[in-house]
Amino acid sequence: MLSSYRQVLSRPGALAFSATGLVARLPISMAGLGIVLLVQAQSGSYGVAGAVSAAYMVSNAVLAILQGRLLDRVGQGRVLAVASVVFAVAMSLLVVSVSADWPRTATFVTAALAGGSLPQIGSCVRARWSHVLDAPPQVQTAYALESVLDEAVFITGPILVTVLATAVDPIAGVAAATVAGTVGGLAFAAQRGTEPPVRRAGTDGPRPPMPWRTVLPLAVVFAALGVLFGAAEVTTVAFADEQGHRSWSGGLLALWALGSMVSGLVTGAIAWRRGPASRLRIGAVGMALAMAPLFLVDSLPLMGLLLLVGGVAIAPTMVAGLSLIERSVPAARLTEGMAIAQTGLVAGVAPGATISGVVIDAHGASAAYLVSLTAGVVAALAAQVVPRSAASGSPEGAGPESRRTDEPSEAPVAS
Repeated sequence: MLSSYRQVLSRPGALAFSATGLVARLPISMAGLGIVLLVQAQSGSYGVAGAVSAAYMVSNAVLAILQGRLLDRVGQGRVLAVASVVFAVAMSLLVVSVSADWPRTATFVTAALAGGSLPQIGSCVRARWSHVLDAPPQVQTAYALESVLDEAVFITGPILVTVLATAVDPIAGVAAATVAGTVGGLAFAAQRGTEPPVRRAGTDGPRPPMPWRTVLPLAVVFAALGVLFGAAEVTTVAFADEQGHRSWSGGLLALWALGSMVSGLVTGAIAWRRGPASRLRIGAVGMALAMAPLFLVDSLPLMGLLLLVGGVAIAPTMVAGLSLIERSVPAARLTEGMAIAQTGLVAGVAPGATISGVVIDAHGASAAYLVSLTAGVVAALAAQVVPRSAASGSPEGAGPESRRTDEPSEAPVAS
C-alpha cells in the first residue's frame, strides 16, 4: 500500500513542497479560532469575537478565487511571497488593534485584510502535484495524501491554538498561526523547481475557457459539504454537552476525522476503475447516508461509532471532486479552479455552524443533525448534475488530462 505514496514522494522536490505546504496550511484551522480566543479575552464578548472571526473568514472566501487567478497568471512564487508578507503584517496589526483597544472598525479591517491575503496553499500544492506527476493514478494518490494532511491540520491546529491561547497567552495562538502561515508560505514560494509554468495573456493565445458545466455543480457540492461539516461540528459539541460529557466532543470529532484519514490513505493506494465523476456521485450519496441516523442517536459510544464509520466517506468524496477539477480544468486555470472548490467549502462552514446553532437553541442537538443531513442531500443531488462526460477526464475542452498518459500503476485496482 505504501509503495503508491513512495512513488509520488520520490519525485524531485515533492516531499519538500508537500511538507512546507502542510505547515503553511495550519492557519486554516488555527487563525479563526485564535482570533475568537484573542478578541473574547480582550473584549469579554463572544459576539464581537465571532464577528471579527467572520470578517476574516468571509474575506478569505471572497478573495480566494481572485488569488487563484493571480497564481495562474503571475506564478506561485511571486504571488505567495507577497501574500505571505501581507498576511503577516495584517495579523500583527490585528493583534495590536485588539491589545491597544483601537476603534473596532480597525479590528474588522485588519481581520478582513488578513483573511483576504492568507496564501492559498491548498490549491497551490495540488496544482504542483498535477504539474510534477504524469499519470492520473499518481495524481489521485497525491491528492489523497493531501486530504490526509488536511485532516491532520484540522485535528492538530485547533488543539495547538487552544493550548497556546489558554495556557500561555491569548496572543500566542494567533502568533503561532501567523508564523506558520508566513514562514511556511515563504518556504513554499521559494521552491521554484516544482512551480507550474505561467501562461501569460497575449503570449500563448486566448485564455482557455473554464468548463463551468462541470465546475459550477462541483462548487455547489463543496459548498454543501462545507455546510455539512460546519453544522456537524457545532452539533456534536452540543450533543456531548447534553449528554453531560462536553469534554468528549473533541474525541467524537477526532473519530470522525480518523475515519476520513484511514479511507484517504486507502483511496490513494488504489487505482480505481471508476472515474472521478462516478466516485463523486457515490461518495456524496454516502455522505448523506452517513448523516441520516445521527438525529436518532442518544448514546455517546454509538455516536462515536457512527461518526467513525461516516467519516470514511469524506476523503474519497473530496479526492474525487478535486481529481475531477484537475482532469477537467485547463492547466492555465487549474489553481483558479481549485480555489473555486476550496472557496465553496470554506464559505459553507459558517452558515452551517450558524443554522445548526439556531436549531440547537430551539430544539436541541439531535434535531440539529438534520441540518447536516439536508446539506448532504443537496451535495448528493448536485453531484448528479456533473456531466457524465466529465468522467472521461476532458469535458468541454482539453484539460490537464489531455497531456497525460495512462501509465500503469503498482497500486491495487478497485472498482
